[in-house]
Amino acid sequence: MPPLGADFGERFARERRPACQLYLISPPTIDAAFTEQLIRALGEGGVAAFQLRLKGIDDHAIAALAPPLQRACADAEVAFIINDSIGLAKRLGADGVHLGQDDGDPREAREILGKEAQIGVTCHDSRHLAMEAGEAGADYVAFGAFYPTTTKETQHRPDHAILTWWQTLFGAPCVAIGGITPDNARPLVEAGADFLAVSSAIWSGDPAERVRAFAAVMRG
Repeated sequence: MPPLGADFGERFARERRPACQLYLISPPTIDAAFTEQLIRALGEGGVAAFQLRLKGIDDHAIAALAPPLQRACADAEVAFIINDSIGLAKRLGADGVHLGQDDGDPREAREILGKEAQIGVTCHDSRHLAMEAGEAGADYVAFGAFYPTTTKETQHRPDHAILTWWQTLFGAPCVAIGGITPDNARPLVEAGADFLAVSSAIWSGDPAERVRAFAAVMRG
């Protein structure tokens, strides 16, 4: 499957469901050395997108950290996604933005970022929110947390069946997120996840080895 990119939605509509891929999310904090970790992870292939998600610092600080990560993604033909901030995504010329339920409307994001931007929406365990996001023009919806996670506080725990439901009825891809590891990922792939969003499962060890471990699971 081609990585998320300017023509991702069009390609996805033309094809049957491609194989599941990884959607990497940055650790909560990073330093200059993280760029090399990202390059190692992306070098293994099978990664569609990388989301820069840094909490507790302002957009100016995030913007200062972003350029080498954005270049690494461009070199690997991986979509570079900004978490929460439509304005920052516009400022950086990111490939897209991922919105929580309180981070803005996909229609607003589309107007600001343009028709080629990739816009994702967190939908927790709600079919209603997912359908609303789809109607608002989201390019993908994200469900979770499927498993316990230390990356962020979660209140929602969807059943795997929500992935099957979405994939059966809708064309836009769905992302599974929350505590996913190579040991527990297979049921999500079988249920219909188009992407597995992972963070600590990649960055807590050697990124290249962790990506390979996920790839083996996703291949079945």
